[in-house]
Amino acid sequence: MRLLVLGGTHHVGRAFVEAALARGDEITTLTRGLTGHAVDGAEARHADRLDPDAMRAALADDEWDAVVDTWSAAPVAVQTSARLLSDRAPHYTYISSRSVYTWPLEPGADESAPVVEGDASSTDGADYAAAKRGGELAVQAEFAGDVAIARAGLILGPYEIVGRMPFWLNRIAAGGRVPAPGPYDRPLQYVDCRDIADWALGSRPVGVFNTVSESGHTTIGRLLDEVKAVTGGDTELVWVDPATVEAAGVSPWTELPIWVPPTGEYVGLHDCDVSAAYAAGLRPRPMPETVADTWAWLQREGVPERPTNRGGGPMDADAEARLLAAHDATP
Repeated sequence: MRLLVLGGTHHVGRAFVEAALARGDEITTLTRGLTGHAVDGAEARHADRLDPDAMRAALADDEWDAVVDTWSAAPVAVQTSARLLSDRAPHYTYISSRSVYTWPLEPGADESAPVVEGDASSTDGADYAAAKRGGELAVQAEFAGDVAIARAGLILGPYEIVGRMPFWLNRIAAGGRVPAPGPYDRPLQYVDCRDIADWALGSRPVGVFNTVSESGHTTIGRLLDEVKAVTGGDTELVWVDPATVEAAGVSPWTELPIWVPPTGEYVGLHDCDVSAAYAAGLRPRPMPETVADTWAWLQREGVPERPTNRGGGPMDADAEARLLAAHDATP
């Protein structure tokens, strides 16, 4: 198969390139050529996706069997790509996000849940949810062939650019007392970037899909225990209940990456209906494999620079101290 990856040097795009090369596919990537990790074996082309003339020149008159697009900024870039490639490939996969659903996310909701407003021709990428929704609309309106909209949930695995799993790996590896948000059996719902790639390349799905594991694929307790085992850190995980987290003023999801409390407005982040993606062939790999491979990658390459259109970073020493103090003061 001839595959065009719009992106291909960061996280999900890189996972697609490596998975396709392992299948024996012929890969072309299109990036600015300024950041990320170019994968040996792929033909690298370069253009600014916000410049239609540069895109035309980079794509030339070539044709592909499938297109993968990971764009997360101004939707007009997706609109341009979908127009240029509409008659030159039969299938287009757009990596969207569950962030397109209106907040708060309804627990158990499927792909028919309400979504935010989006504009396919917008040049504004500051609002991540609106940008991803605009990208969806652009592909659906402009591309004549089959379209897969992969509304990814929490994406983990090697090459993770946001730094959620890398935070826990590096912090637990450093040792000491580490506040761990509970309860221990809090179910998690996430997807390894490589599982998105294997699914999209192997199944060639068509439609809109919540692309994430079933809720409870693992728990926060099992995940952090595995992180401790893999890193070998001399670490004490200090389990802190949700009420203590709230009292300490530490934010779920951002300051405590991956974790959200089991009640309240965040609960839907780890609870959506994934029956459509599973029926279409999505098969998430075991959690220990994701943890071990992410740690191995971090040791080789380190944490990449965070994107500019995401929220704040994980907890610092002050937030840790507040959590531990609040925990220790609890009778």
